[in-house]
Amino acid sequence: MKQISFIVILFTILSIKNPIYLSSIIAILWLISFKQSYKLTIKVIKSIFLFNLGISIAYLIMAIFKNNNLDYLIYINLKVFAMTYFVFWFFSKNNMVQFFSFSKELSYLLTITLSQIYSYKKTYEDFRLAYKARVIKKLRKREEGFITKTFEFFLKKALKDSKERSLALKARGFFDD
Repeated sequence: MKQISFIVILFTILSIKNPIYLSSIIAILWLISFKQSYKLTIKVIKSIFLFNLGISIAYLIMAIFKNNNLDYLIYINLKVFAMTYFVFWFFSKNNMVQFFSFSKELSYLLTITLSQIYSYKKTYEDFRLAYKARVIKKLRKREEGFITKTFEFFLKKALKDSKERSLALKARGFFDD
């Protein structure tokens, strides 16, 4: 039942074409999640900021050269915000693993994904704490080197892990050759 209501609400948000209605949906979501609304709003902004900024700047440049209206830019940013806010709010109230339990394949993929997220999060936290323990003062050059080396490590780890996971998925019949 939760799956159906989630899909219906998500498709309802997707089908709304009017920015005023989208703003109303966002206001309703804020009212529903009253105690969490500030925290969820910050989380949503952090997660969509770079993507929306890139898309918005590109669209703005195109709109200037083609003399287009900026209504679409407002509309698409509101839609992304509303959908992301709804998804974050929904899964803050519902267990994601239980939600996808209707499908063996989705449960398996979710388990793999979550284990990778938690593994990376723990590794990053270990790096951060090790760096903090070894550096007395904040030195920008050293921080840049640390960030570069950490990014390089995670990139290599992600490539290695993706190869291992794709082989595991292939062995379980997820990819047909």
